[in-house]
Amino acid sequence: MQSLNEILAAKAASVQRPEEAKRAINEAFAEIEAAGLVPGVKVGEQAPDFTLPNAVGAKVRLRDRLAEGPVVLIFYRGSWCPYCNLELAAYQAALPEFREAGARLVAVSPQLPDDALSMQERHDLAYDVLSDADQEVMAAYRVRFELPEEIKPHLLDVTAAALARQQPDGRWSLPVPATFVLDPSGAVRARHVTMNYRTRMEPADALRAVREIRASAG
Repeated sequence: MQSLNEILAAKAASVQRPEEAKRAINEAFAEIEAAGLVPGVKVGEQAPDFTLPNAVGAKVRLRDRLAEGPVVLIFYRGSWCPYCNLELAAYQAALPEFREAGARLVAVSPQLPDDALSMQERHDLAYDVLSDADQEVMAAYRVRFELPEEIKPHLLDVTAAALARQQPDGRWSLPVPATFVLDPSGAVRARHVTMNYRTRMEPADALRAVREIRASAG
């Protein structure tokens, strides 16, 4: 059975994009990462609490989910991102195992609730899909960055259209694809944060971290 990152690599290989565009995007993202502009909350740090609307507008608070057990918190770019679609679908496939381990999955994007609902319905996601439209939570987790001007001309049309809809002021910002595994106290126990949007935390790795949290709790 293929791992999530093997599936993502196959998807990346199939995406048709001019070499100039690939190079510009890769170089810009590498510079952002090297500069430490989006470090993400570190292992051992306390994850910021938040309350965000879900896909139908109901408020969901992180602290309430942590009261039920460990939380796997996923920041994704949006429903327009094929890699995000594959990631969230892979976590849905592993959801029974996370539930058996007593963990909750929470996915957050800057998209509006209507777009989050479309994502949830498309993949029949049975976990929280939340909207951080003002991007304050992304900023608190230190995963928010503004898209460099030099790569905007190289975006796929669907990406540019989605970002223009989300942020009509033209200041297009996104979360770095990131996953944090939180223990019930809210401490970060494992994480995956990288500007390489074609790689994500494997569900198996997140599940292993959840089980370690459970084991350490006795």
